[in-house]
Amino acid sequence: MTPRPDFLRPLVLSGPSGVGKSTLLQRLFAEFPDKFGFSVSHTTRNPRPGEVDGREYHFVTPEKFKELLQQNAFIEHAQFSGNFYGTSFETVRQVQQQGRRCILDIEAQVASYTRPHIISFLNLKLQGVRQIKKTNLDPVYLFISPPSMAALRARLQKRGTETEASVQKRLATALSEIQYAKEGAHDLVIVNDDLDRAYELFRKVAQGEQIAGDTLPPLDD
Repeated sequence: MTPRPDFLRPLVLSGPSGVGKSTLLQRLFAEFPDKFGFSVSHTTRNPRPGEVDGREYHFVTPEKFKELLQQNAFIEHAQFSGNFYGTSFETVRQVQQQGRRCILDIEAQVASYTRPHIISFLNLKLQGVRQIKKTNLDPVYLFISPPSMAALRARLQKRGTETEASVQKRLATALSEIQYAKEGAHDLVIVNDDLDRAYELFRKVAQGEQIAGDTLPPLDD
């Protein structure tokens, strides 16, 4: 079967921490283990125990990273705590050459840059999306939204791993991400008000189907 045109385009997934992106992705990869893939980012930091070059990251020297920067090899990049991180065009192409659709999960990429430095987390997330928009990558931008800020707060608190201060910082970050979404930064919005419903919509988008998407809630509660 010939893939739908949008399946050939990378999918850039973003949304506030706690909105359920990881759950949606886990279900997608479980249902379609051979249809999708993540690009492997480059970093200049040292590998942590158990990490493998080419799996968690492509571990490179600062000199090599700067050489790649000069070659405009990166779709987006960031510097944090003295280390560089970036997503290269080549790693996206490698996923596509396998016949898979490449998904760029902006939060997953920057979370490993910044945890637990939540203040920098927001800047890197928005910076990543904005950098991608300046390239010729031509992805589909999908924003996963909570139904309300109260629901998002409840999800963050339910994790049991967040302090109240951490929850407040993540909610502040979410408000800025939502404001960016209100500016029309994304092609599609899916409101995760019901996981099964949200997954059915996400599943269709991931497979390249055209959907109307949801209207972004006011999220001013």
